[in-house]
Amino acid sequence: MTTDSLTADAPKTDAARRVILASSLGTVFEWYDFYLYGSLAVFFGGLFFPPGNETASFLASLATFGAGFAVRPFGALVFGRLGDLAGRKHTFLLTILIMGFSTIGVGLLPTYATAGMAAPVLLVFLRLLQGLALGGEYGGAATYVAEHAPDQHRGRDTSWIQTTATLGFFLSLAVILATRTALGEEAFKSWGWRVPFLVSALLLAVSVYIRFKLEESPVFLAMKSHGKGSKAPLRETFAEPANRRLLLLALFGAAASQGVVWYAGQFYALFFLQNVLKVDFRTAYILIATALLLGTPFFIVFGTLSDRIGRRSIMMTGCILSALTLIPIFKGLTHFANPKLEAAAAASPVILRGPRTGEGLVAREYLAKRGIPYVSQDGALVSAKIGSVELPGYDAAAYAATLAAAGYPEAADPALINKPMVVLLLFILLLYVAMVYGPIAAFLVELFPARIRYTSMSFPYHIGNGWFGGFLPLIASWVVVRTGDIYAGLWYPIGIAAMTAAVSALYLRETKQHKIAD
Repeated sequence: MTTDSLTADAPKTDAARRVILASSLGTVFEWYDFYLYGSLAVFFGGLFFPPGNETASFLASLATFGAGFAVRPFGALVFGRLGDLAGRKHTFLLTILIMGFSTIGVGLLPTYATAGMAAPVLLVFLRLLQGLALGGEYGGAATYVAEHAPDQHRGRDTSWIQTTATLGFFLSLAVILATRTALGEEAFKSWGWRVPFLVSALLLAVSVYIRFKLEESPVFLAMKSHGKGSKAPLRETFAEPANRRLLLLALFGAAASQGVVWYAGQFYALFFLQNVLKVDFRTAYILIATALLLGTPFFIVFGTLSDRIGRRSIMMTGCILSALTLIPIFKGLTHFANPKLEAAAAASPVILRGPRTGEGLVAREYLAKRGIPYVSQDGALVSAKIGSVELPGYDAAAYAATLAAAGYPEAADPALINKPMVVLLLFILLLYVAMVYGPIAAFLVELFPARIRYTSMSFPYHIGNGWFGGFLPLIASWVVVRTGDIYAGLWYPIGIAAMTAAVSALYLRETKQHKIAD
């Protein structure tokens, strides 16, 4: 029997469905573990970093969140090589064990008040382990499912794996919301934040049981039996010019935009609602979760559609739509979630002058933390103009009183939030995410040969998703503080999406007709 017959002619059986279900469930739990930190980043600045500068602590917590993304490409190399040498199943069984124990470890960590600098050091270490594990997880799960799928349904079958990141994010929000509601805010901030991390012990047991019962990929077994496996996956991946070119095209023509569109449409949207528009956490979580539930089925829709019309055109349409409409959509979120902020900014614009260090930096951080849009101008002395009122120097009490008099709200008024319209805008963002993310697993699997597929597809994916996408909240927040424009951070994902669309149009070809067994 040839390897082609193991894929193209394979019927859609109950066994194949179990492969999809088992792989997807395990990956959902792994994404849940990874995104818990991001969902709770607003707490971690005060818990694990030195007190005294709230903005610096918050940015440090975002940087620690990003640290998990920074090492994901290295996890892709380590576990990708292992997956190409030893097999898909055993490799992503190992990654889920590392992820699970690392997440449980975060739930047991001492805080800065208890352990001093040991607390952030241990936190960063565990985040690095999580990133390494996730770097090996996705490529294994996507490759495993793709190598079980018939050629004519590969987009559909692998799109189930694509739902797992969003479902893991949704699960993390649901568990956090339930815990905060059950325990109350004071108990949650004191110790209850640990509960969602410790819940991972149960999820880990279920995931390991599911993964342990899986069989190895038929393509991998046939490839090894015919002696076609790679003896040096890393060398073949990076040393062969043709494959090196494919790596670059996969990164700059697909994976980079997928990363920024995903994080702009989900994580940054949540961050924007909570930290800029000052929507209370419960409402923000429910709005995002509702959009996630409505949008998640479209991963399957676009994955299935890609089997008919191709992967590339769907992904690039999502990129182009994102580049054209991200700023209007986020302005719409402001209009429907915090109309008082929009009205105050139009009637009494804020201009901040002064150096970008010392007192000038403190003033900028104050306005950014309040979610106040402002025009930033350089100058020797610090001064602020709020509407027609001039304020020399920086005085937090004077700023607060003047902003209140100008109509700037401290938080979004729950009675004025147009929830259906906010959900609609968030749902549109999810459609873009589904368009770029739903077909990409099949696209990357089809792009690389079987003998080095685990390594080759994982590396550009985790550069794109981990580096380009994972650092989006930190980069966007820094840009907002520097410019005062609450929408300026969106130019980062817009630029990446536009670049990717151009590279794809010029250099990438459709892959849906490719055979993956060779």
